[in-house]
Amino acid sequence: MAVGPGTLPQLHPVSGFRLGIASAGIKKPGRRDVVLMELAEGSTLAGVYTLNAFCAAPVRICKQHQAASPSRYMLVNTGNANAGTGEQGMADAMACCEAVAERCAVPVEAVLPYSTGVIGEPLPVDKIIAALDAAKADLSEDNWEAAASGIMTTDTRPKAASEQIQYQGKTITLTGISKGSGMIMPNMATMLGYVATDAEVPQELLQQWLTNVADRSFNRITVDGDTSTNDSCMLAATGASGVRIDGSDYELAALFTEALERVMLELAHAIVRDGEGATKFVEICVESAGTSPEALDVAYTIAHSPLVKTALFASDPNWGRILACVGRAGIDNLDLDALQIYLNDVCIVENGGRAASYTEEAGQAVMDGEEILIRVVLNRGQVTERVWTTDLSHDYVSINADYRS
Repeated sequence: MAVGPGTLPQLHPVSGFRLGIASAGIKKPGRRDVVLMELAEGSTLAGVYTLNAFCAAPVRICKQHQAASPSRYMLVNTGNANAGTGEQGMADAMACCEAVAERCAVPVEAVLPYSTGVIGEPLPVDKIIAALDAAKADLSEDNWEAAASGIMTTDTRPKAASEQIQYQGKTITLTGISKGSGMIMPNMATMLGYVATDAEVPQELLQQWLTNVADRSFNRITVDGDTSTNDSCMLAATGASGVRIDGSDYELAALFTEALERVMLELAHAIVRDGEGATKFVEICVESAGTSPEALDVAYTIAHSPLVKTALFASDPNWGRILACVGRAGIDNLDLDALQIYLNDVCIVENGGRAASYTEEAGQAVMDGEEILIRVVLNRGQVTERVWTTDLSHDYVSINADYRS
């Protein structure tokens, strides 16, 4: 179950970035569950990772390797998170890196591992290594769609986005894939994201842009409020287009960062639309806040409320649940008479209570839709923040109750 059409856009190849997919049969025999990504020599790579203190072994190794050496390969396996596995998990992730390094003739530090799936089970190293030759042989710049499927776990459909921008007669390409459906509430959702561009971008600037854009995209989505042990989002720049973006040309930098934000928002929204058991795609917009933190406090209080989420699933315009969330979000000196709450364009709360113009029929018409906007206008400042979430359905409970069976 997912919200909206599941068709993928045209995925433009990124020169200097190749992807190969193979089957290791980690969880299901025959499933293509290993993805190898190759960055051309001279590429730069930026990454943001989970803030979960129990971060998985591959996350720890990724951080170490990224700091130690230029990155050339990224290895992803699904079906097993290699999290909560202690020192053996570290050794297992390193064994996979060493196997890639040997086959591709690069230092082991040039290989970054990523795992997603069940927490607490030993990584099936032998199965993954056995699939590496096939993954390497499959490397191609045209493999984005297959890779999007290859990194899925409980996802019901692949997620990808792609854009090309023109500047002074040259074309710059950005293409990316993501996965995630449950355990989604990133702090950098289980979430992985990979975006590549053929622009040349210095690593420090690439990291700055990725961090900023991730904070407005992947770090603004939540399905269930659970931050995974394995969240990672990577941005690679191969330089193969011959266009260098170093910030000195403001117009070019703005074009690029705007395109990057569109691609990453599309990937983040796709995760929410495919949230486990989701039947609604919900944007929560908090306007006229005094600060960004207070706007996000209100937005996340609404987004994480089981009462609000179950009302959304039932298409029930139970506006009192939203009002209660705003009231308990911990905003100091909140003027209840000054704020308004809307469902789409239907005002449901003003002057401290139910809006005089509100009718149950108008609220019901909004809640019957697949896509819903909840707007909270605090009228205490100039800040606006947005968060995207889902409803909470019977299927979410069933999926997670049966996850290991």
